[in-house]
Amino acid sequence: MNRLNYHHLHAFWAVASEGHLTRAAEKLHVSQSALSAQIRQLEEQLGQPLFLREGRKLRLTGLGAAVLRYAEDIFALGNELLAAAASGAGGGVLRIGSVATLSRNFQEWFLRPVLKEADVRLVLESGSLEELLQRLKAHELDVVLSNRPALGDDRQPWRCRTLARQPVVLVGPPLPAGQAFRFPDGLPALPLLAPSRKSEIRLRFDLLCEELALQPVIRAEVDDMAMLRLLARDAGCVALLPAIVVRDELDKGLLQQYCVVPRVEETFYAITVQRQFLPPLLQDLLRASIAA
Repeated sequence: MNRLNYHHLHAFWAVASEGHLTRAAEKLHVSQSALSAQIRQLEEQLGQPLFLREGRKLRLTGLGAAVLRYAEDIFALGNELLAAAASGAGGGVLRIGSVATLSRNFQEWFLRPVLKEADVRLVLESGSLEELLQRLKAHELDVVLSNRPALGDDRQPWRCRTLARQPVVLVGPPLPAGQAFRFPDGLPALPLLAPSRKSEIRLRFDLLCEELALQPVIRAEVDDMAMLRLLARDAGCVALLPAIVVRDELDKGLLQQYCVVPRVEETFYAITVQRQFLPPLLQDLLRASIAA
């Protein structure tokens, strides 16, 4: 029986992914000649070349591109198998990636059902959405938390669940007794802290201001919610952000909610990848958060 040599397939996958024989050999800690020999044996077994060699560059042939897609699926499934085994050991391991700008209060809310489980080990990592999705695709993460949806395609149909929608508010130092803030009339006079223009919140807010012919005074643009929370608490300015970000400060009276901004909200998503096995811990978390 002519059986596929997965060791040779992995060598091909490494070179195709790196796009360079030398870098792939260094990554795998093997010699270039050994790596070339393994790829050559795979090409002999398949009966066609997988690379076109153009000087020092390697370009995939039509078959090479198809084999790469198979290899990605095969090794991703292997990583999923390891993740499934890890999740099934004891209480299990749950590996969560979160977009670096995401509210820490929201993350705590999402994780609250398992934080007190002694036999559950959480691995929490942050990064850009693009970096985290690549790790999710390789089954190095179980779920990615984001305030932006992931746009899938035929090759990568992300599973993007809406977990919550949070109203966006204006908060600032407590107002003197008897004084009230009126939106939108009071907005132009306020020094405002706002998310950066990369944020969906800022996009919606800017559109609202255009519709109302408002010109707010933006004192600072901040793309990190943790920093925006600190500035809102300490800078004496008014901040535009989801209420959950400053929940503790509002409860303690350090900040006051001036108003809910109409038609502006933040949406939180849990992004997973299509897989044979979804960890029971993750299933429970998703059910709890969607039902909340």
